[in-house]
Amino acid sequence: MTFGLPDWLRRSPATPSLTLQAPEGGRTLPIEIRRLATARRLTLRLAPDGSAIRVTIPRWAPTREALAFVHARSEWLESQLVRLPVAEPLAHGATLRWRGAAHVLVHRPEHRRAVRVGDGTLEIGGPVDSLAPRLRRWLQGEARALFAQDVADYAPRAGVSVPALALTNARRRWGSCSAEGTVRINWRLVMAPDEVRRSVVAHEVAHLVHFDHSPRFHALLGELFEGDIAAANRWLKRHGRELYGPLG
Repeated sequence: MTFGLPDWLRRSPATPSLTLQAPEGGRTLPIEIRRLATARRLTLRLAPDGSAIRVTIPRWAPTREALAFVHARSEWLESQLVRLPVAEPLAHGATLRWRGAAHVLVHRPEHRRAVRVGDGTLEIGGPVDSLAPRLRRWLQGEARALFAQDVADYAPRAGVSVPALALTNARRRWGSCSAEGTVRINWRLVMAPDEVRRSVVAHEVAHLVHFDHSPRFHALLGELFEGDIAAANRWLKRHGRELYGPLG
């Protein structure tokens, strides 16, 4: 490095990529540089689960500018790392989000294993050592059903056939649409408010018509989605990391 990066930002000896050595807890985070033809400026953010630092730059920008950009914002990065939510142990009394609302986990080993949604509670029985995988499977099943309803709602309004749907465990994005027309949505969005979840589904359905982020795409998205896109994006930016927790 030639421009005085702090000690916690260094080149990994094992790979050509850069990593950030965080002062809190000694974590090492990879720095991912993404070049986009549509980018007009440099942007910096943490992955939703705090697992990586991501820099988006125009295609013409050299790597050294991206690294200098990270260097200049080192204090901001440290503040963001400190603010990362600490995962609460998954046990009786823990709090989980369900469709945007906080629910208290009520675990009674002697009761049925199936999850039951109560008034501000998620009740579940069975052994404690299988709580996480059973809750994860239940959330994924509920997510698939809700996403399917959303897709079935938006596709006809966009003038397209209902696409194939898949759940993702992505760390990079909340949703995607393949060139073959498959819509993939991060299952963790079942924990977000309904309008936030639906904004992501509407976004991906709009990509079935416009496979870009052109003005036509945004115009269609505005027609499809019944809520406030900007507000939904703000919620994900502010709370998205909270959806990554003990469920993995």
